[in-house]
Amino acid sequence: MRITFHGAALTTTGSMHMLQVNGSSVLLDCGLFQGKRKEAFERNRNLPFDARSVEACVLSHAHIDHSGNLPSLVKSGFRGPICATPATQDLCEIMLLDCAHIQEKDVEYVNKKRIGQGKNPFEPLYVAEDVRRTLKHFEPVPYETPAQVAPGVRVTFHDAGHILGAALSVLEVTEDGAARRLLFTGDLGRPHMPILKDPVVVGDVDLLITESTYGNRLHPQHEDVMRSLEDICRKVISRASRLVIPAFSVGRTQQVLYFLNELWQARGVPEIPVYVDSPLSTKATQVHLKHPECFDEAMLELLKARESPFSHDKVTYITETEDSKRLNDMRGPIIIVSASGMCEGGRVLHHLKHSVEDERNVILIVGYQAENTLGRRLVHRQNPIKIFGDEYTLRAEVYSIQALSAHADRSELLAYFEQMGPEVERAFVVHGDPDQAQPFASALLELGARDVLVPQSGQSVEL
Repeated sequence: MRITFHGAALTTTGSMHMLQVNGSSVLLDCGLFQGKRKEAFERNRNLPFDARSVEACVLSHAHIDHSGNLPSLVKSGFRGPICATPATQDLCEIMLLDCAHIQEKDVEYVNKKRIGQGKNPFEPLYVAEDVRRTLKHFEPVPYETPAQVAPGVRVTFHDAGHILGAALSVLEVTEDGAARRLLFTGDLGRPHMPILKDPVVVGDVDLLITESTYGNRLHPQHEDVMRSLEDICRKVISRASRLVIPAFSVGRTQQVLYFLNELWQARGVPEIPVYVDSPLSTKATQVHLKHPECFDEAMLELLKARESPFSHDKVTYITETEDSKRLNDMRGPIIIVSASGMCEGGRVLHHLKHSVEDERNVILIVGYQAENTLGRRLVHRQNPIKIFGDEYTLRAEVYSIQALSAHADRSELLAYFEQMGPEVERAFVVHGDPDQAQPFASALLELGARDVLVPQSGQSVEL
């Protein structure tokens, strides 16, 4: 058995790992690499393996850094099944089509300038028709239901508690008469968070591939989050300004709405009109309501009482382009929640363009920002910033609340693996920048893992 780490190695983007066993290849995730435009373009377009040789793809969840390059896989000759939970399949249908649409629109926007400058136009990585072909390869596998994906390889999904449908993937591998259990965490969620169930603790694991996004950091407490959110909202009210929240359409947007609803209902903060400006967010919210099997008890009780935090009377969902443009002319106070979460595409770029140079406005970052993304540059207040190739001076205030993250932090990760029983034969720490992955690898060794590696991109390990 061999594992090759093609993506999300010493970084948090482009999740892609290849398991080779019994003469077959099983791909774990096929995510888009996000970062510097030229590097991302080359890495996403040129897969580091022959797609035709891949027997199956096991998909942990629908976030684009885990699923977003599946259409390139199919375009390159992949003909096998893409195994995912039913909720992940439903989310991927809307997310991949949206990703194709954003690519086409962004390329169209950029090409107007390139052609005017006498430069060759770009081509999108894939288009909607490529996505529709990809969706035909999906095979839904419910939680706790074993499925054969290749000779000697069986997968069982368990709830990861990260986003709707996210899965911990347990691969039972039999080779030369020996059986071993490999756990691929994908992205591990957090206990006691609203909306979704807590992560399922998996035991009896021989091999581990774990994320480490927050492997050396702790999230603030819930009360600190609510206090910070309240302070920001009151500031926006007093200034009659705008609050722009870049947020992933799946998971994070719904979570932001949940917390804002709590702010209005329990803390007496004056309500502010909230505009969710993303057709994808609207569709994703509808998908959420289609899968109550993923909800925790508190969320189910809210729905029974017909008090969905997603449909508060101050929340308006924007789908049409002209309505989106009108938001930039509206007087505050208003809150705009828009994708993408790392500010690398989508409508949020237009709202940032119209907001960053006004010192009264606030930009609130509510999730992890990968290196070389616009979101990371905003957090670090780099000036000037570039949006669609044009430079802008960042004068707006920028805040970051990481406790809204759907990733487990260091203490939550370690608590999970203590419950699991960490005496694994080998562990591989991925999906984390070096300053997060390396300390977390050391912590796993201290817990009892016999051998821990932080692989580099493209590194292969024989097992």
